[in-house]
Amino acid sequence: MSTTSTPSSTPTSTTRGGTTGTAPRQRPVPSSSPFQAVGDGWTVARRNLIKIKRVPDLLVGSIVSPIMFILLFAYVFGGAISLDGQVDPAAYREFLIAGIFAQTVIFGATITGAGMAQDVKTGIIDRFRSLPMAPSAVLVGRTTADVVNNVLTIIIMSLTSLAIGWRIDTSVGEALLGYALLLFFAYCISWIMAFFGLLVRTPEVFNNVTFIVIFPLTFIANTFVPLESFPGPLRWFASWNPVSTVTQASRELFGNLPAGTPEPSGWALQNPVVYTVAWGLAILVVFVPLTVRQYQRAAAR
Repeated sequence: MSTTSTPSSTPTSTTRGGTTGTAPRQRPVPSSSPFQAVGDGWTVARRNLIKIKRVPDLLVGSIVSPIMFILLFAYVFGGAISLDGQVDPAAYREFLIAGIFAQTVIFGATITGAGMAQDVKTGIIDRFRSLPMAPSAVLVGRTTADVVNNVLTIIIMSLTSLAIGWRIDTSVGEALLGYALLLFFAYCISWIMAFFGLLVRTPEVFNNVTFIVIFPLTFIANTFVPLESFPGPLRWFASWNPVSTVTQASRELFGNLPAGTPEPSGWALQNPVVYTVAWGLAILVVFVPLTVRQYQRAAAR
């Protein structure tokens, strides 16, 4: 009686000693198509947006904080801060809002880094790497989702600002350009945050480090007070700080410069839109490839 053997469906390999073993499993090869990369990125972005929907505390925290800043600075400090030597709470509210917008979207960009640090810690990125998806998809999806979060935050802040007397005194096109510039700069900052979020091991470390860096950057600027009140070295730093230029550009595009404001000194503040866009493009050129490379290394450790 003879028996027949059925070929095994498991791939085998022959070793030098003649024994047979299971061949190593191939990692899926990600698609190199730009359209596929965009599709993968949008899928990841949807995942992060659904997370905000299911955990509304994330959105509430990012909205309540800027509203508190608006009300505190407008009504607590607004009666003590002078513009051009005069204390005018109504004029200060006009001056304040662009600075609050700039500070908020920059702090909002830190959500990207904290999310990346959390994903590395929990091993979700390793799961993403096992899928045939573009290496940049996770990063593009994360940064895109946070732009949507910033849009919602700015809408709530704008409504709050209108309620306390803030007004846009320019055309609709200029106002939209001001909002777009704020979102573009925040998107560029989010790539820096993503890079450093992949460097650290826990989101707690990331939050502590970024707060120490971003908090003084947003205050050593023209966000809340005119630069004329700064001492010499700080005034020079603030005049070239991109946070100052994105704030200055927003004030000009919203028409919120106080009457009789002298022309700012320094090329950066005299050309705030160009300087801000240049900074943003430089950040993308440097940090997009660095972050993609760090993503591959961080997920493999």
